[in-house]
Amino acid sequence: MCGEYFFFRYNLFMNSVIDKIKDTVIVSVQAMPSEALYAEQCMCAMMKSVINGGAGALRVAGVRDIKNAKKLFNVPVIGITKPEVIPKNYKELVYITPNIKDVIDVVGAGADIVAMDGTLRKRPNDEKLKDLVKYTHIHKRVAMADVGTIEDALYAKDCGADIISTTLAGYTIESLSSPSDGPDFELLRQIIKQVDLPVILEGRIWQPWQVDKAFDIGAHSVVIGSAITRPQLITKRFVFREGK
Repeated sequence: MCGEYFFFRYNLFMNSVIDKIKDTVIVSVQAMPSEALYAEQCMCAMMKSVINGGAGALRVAGVRDIKNAKKLFNVPVIGITKPEVIPKNYKELVYITPNIKDVIDVVGAGADIVAMDGTLRKRPNDEKLKDLVKYTHIHKRVAMADVGTIEDALYAKDCGADIISTTLAGYTIESLSSPSDGPDFELLRQIIKQVDLPVILEGRIWQPWQVDKAFDIGAHSVVIGSAITRPQLITKRFVFREGK
């Protein structure tokens, strides 16, 4: 009876969180420690700004920002960890919430959803994705798998992931065929067709029409990052525009 009650309560929480982010634009509010906006006050102000603009949830990195997001705002929070400096060979590496310790940190900081690399690639210390998902579920959190290919998505589902996101399309060696100048709508279609889980479109979204197209295809939610919260990248698109 106790076990049944636990799973009943967990399913209520999971379904509630997943329902809350349905048909919403989620904003990824992140900065690297070397960037001007990384300061705690700046990140909190950025989170407040996007919430005021209508963001339905936040995707943030690191214990500090996850805790602040949960303390300051009444929206679902997707939490990750990542290195302070992204290696040049990042396409070969698992670096988004790569191991159990990182999941422990994200859960402890209060994230509602733990996002993790959900690819087929070997993890640090040979840890297994299914174990990261299992730990996430034990602590009554939703497990989101960031993938780059349809094979990754099928694998992540088998490992118990609750949500699939196209976050890594074009950012792994195995997914270099993804479009370099826009979202991977084809991958979105493939995952929705073959994987019976909520699917989020994330990656290289710069235009409002791309959000509309994602929802038309059947995306559960859309995550936007750089186009909203990375001023240096937004500026470059204007200064170094094609043909000028």
